[in-house]
Amino acid sequence: MSIITEKPDITFSRPMMGVVIGNTRISTVPGISAAGPTPELTLATSMLDGEIIVNGKITSAPVVPVSPTGCATPATLTRAMAELCDLQPFVVNAGLAFPPSYPAFDVYGTCGGDPREGDAVPDAEALYIRGKTLGTFLGAQSDFLLLGESVPGGTTTALCVLRALGYTANVSSSHVEHPASVKEEICAAVMKRIEEENITDPLAIVRAAGDPMMPVCAGIAATYPGTLVYAGGTQMLAVAAVVKALGGTPPRLATTVYVRDDANATFEQTAAEIGTTAWFVDPDFDNIGHPGLARYCAGEVKEGAGAGGALWLANVMGHSREDIWEKIREFMKDYS
Repeated sequence: MSIITEKPDITFSRPMMGVVIGNTRISTVPGISAAGPTPELTLATSMLDGEIIVNGKITSAPVVPVSPTGCATPATLTRAMAELCDLQPFVVNAGLAFPPSYPAFDVYGTCGGDPREGDAVPDAEALYIRGKTLGTFLGAQSDFLLLGESVPGGTTTALCVLRALGYTANVSSSHVEHPASVKEEICAAVMKRIEEENITDPLAIVRAAGDPMMPVCAGIAATYPGTLVYAGGTQMLAVAAVVKALGGTPPRLATTVYVRDDANATFEQTAAEIGTTAWFVDPDFDNIGHPGLARYCAGEVKEGAGAGGALWLANVMGHSREDIWEKIREFMKDYS
């Protein structure tokens, strides 16, 4: 049974799946992110997500990335779908607060700063160039690339970048109760600084207000010669907007219906304004028999770590909803 809303017009023979991980200090603002049991521990989530994605389990730390209510990170779904599709996913370290203990492409970025206090990604231009180099390399190994992200707090940096690029966008959230007022307060302060300093260049906007994942993913899009699909919601939508602002063709996106149906966000409207196509996957987690995943349907987590795209790709590659459910249940049982 198909779980995607539309059959994509793509063919490929050498697919790859990757996730660009990074951090922003914005995630430590109380109430911003549910991607961790506490605000401070959100800074460990991306690194641990990468370990799950690359190795299938966490052995380097006693903490497991869960939401405050106990929902397991969506990186578990990404890894499960990689195994189902017989793919070895890779991770790119765009700029982490804690170094990874597993193999990863390293573009030598640093943890993103708080854009209210100064430039959030001082080396944005260098990260973009390194992303371009990586895009060329990945293009020699594959003809299709699914590229996701893991950046707790990244929907807030996405909001700042989208607004600075001229979009009247609202973004999603990993919380059930959307912390819109906190995000808007942060965005207003950042936009004030951007306007006062007359920052208009796309990479300068990322430097001022983004996170380290953004320039890397934009750089990969600039040079990857095959079919590139961004796996993610409003965070990857912001990157697509950066790609367009730099004169490129914004990649298409694959994400969950939980992002599409978020009444607090403007995902479909903003995607149309950017001029890109979004594909959606409905994994029907209400009926999968896992209480943590059922909370996705209630508006918690929704997406992340490339999970929506990974579910979408599994279905595109011929795996039914029943196959996908069985693999998720198996993986979650071992993971628990």
